[in-house]
Amino acid sequence: MKKLLTIVARACVTLTLAVGATAAHADFPQRPLRVIVPFAPGGATDVIARTVAQAMSVRLGQPVVVENKAGANGNIGAVMAARAEPDGYTLLMATSSHAINATLYPHLDYSLTKDFAALSNLASVPLLLVTHPSVPARTVTELAAYAKASGSRMNYASGGTGTAAHLAGAQFNTLVGANMTHVPYKGGAQALNDLMGGQVQIMFANLPEVLAQVQGGRIKPLAVTGDHRHAALPDVPAFSETPYAAMNARSWFGLFAPAAVPAPVIDKLSTVITQSVADPAVQEKLRGLGADPVGDGHAAFQQYVELDVVRWRDLVRQSGATPD
Repeated sequence: MKKLLTIVARACVTLTLAVGATAAHADFPQRPLRVIVPFAPGGATDVIARTVAQAMSVRLGQPVVVENKAGANGNIGAVMAARAEPDGYTLLMATSSHAINATLYPHLDYSLTKDFAALSNLASVPLLLVTHPSVPARTVTELAAYAKASGSRMNYASGGTGTAAHLAGAQFNTLVGANMTHVPYKGGAQALNDLMGGQVQIMFANLPEVLAQVQGGRIKPLAVTGDHRHAALPDVPAFSETPYAAMNARSWFGLFAPAAVPAPVIDKLSTVITQSVADPAVQEKLRGLGADPVGDGHAAFQQYVELDVVRWRDLVRQSGATPD
């Protein structure tokens, strides 16, 4: 009888704790949240994070404050977020750069897939293949032929070794059988300036970063990565319409929480984020940036990130890229 009473007492304590924990999570959040953006203010990652954070604040009834912690290609801010208290009050705004970093940097102090829970993809953008107007190619097929004939005299720019632009250029180099020379810069803005100046001939870039220059006629667009055209440039074909359909990489921007955050909090954050991305005002702002709103939620985004890390791993290894 005494043993039975002990078992019942323990069960009651366990149930009480569980109910208490559930109630505490139901009241989440009770204070402001912070979103660590591991890049400088003003860029696409920062603008997207602030746009969604504002919509989240309305739904959560608490401020969602963006903090920029730039450095080491996004790794400094990611480490800070990974080491934060796993209570749901500190989130990370990560990008496809972090999926690349998983292979590019062999000794990271965090794992994107193990130390974080993916909450939702906010938006994605295709990479746009652009050339200087002097390049005598009107299509991707013509560019491939021109690149093969030019050998190492042809070059392609990127914002740095191991960036999505570099890896896309290396993949294109391989697919078309060319021998173009990679010219890395300290940032995409410098690469774009030299492309417009004719110092380099082609580059891949996130579409929002070069849209104004394309629309102004300063550079020439040939194709967007992926399986569909982009609404901002409806006359520019997708790579799926060319012989090089394998060029399907996209840059993404998503929110993460430390992996140990309780499941009810993960679920609540994921729901609020997807609702925020679905907000018409948020959708309009994201599309105005040249981004495609996503809002896929925890389970779908977690699976996507795990696959994306593998895909970028293969491209990093094929390119032989190492950190600058």
